Amino acid sequence: MRYVPIVVAMILAPALSWAAEADITAGEKLYKKTCRSCHGPTAKGLSSYPSLRDQSAEYLADRLTRYRAGEKFGPNTPLMTPNAKKLSDEDITNISHFITSLE
Repeated sequence: MRYVPIVVAMILAPALSWAAEADITAGEKLYKKTCRSCHGPTAKGLSSYPSLRDQSAEYLADRLTRYRAGEKFGPNTPLMTPNAKKLSDEDITNISHFITSLE
């Protein structure tokens, strides 16, 4: 039993450091430049573009990473791929955490 806290810490440490490294201000700037025109000023979605507000940062980062890699899923892939290809890992982290910081 005494090893449980150590194991939990080892599992959570990468996720916590990833969140701590996010620059919300940089994410906001990138969101406004890259995402806002389709997903709206508060990430609630516009027209046929989905809301991002109810997703976790991990989910958003995963999707952006997969779009960037050229993976095809969903009807908006042709719109997302060119935008995601411009993003670095750091950009993806920052945008994902900016979106989840919105209230």
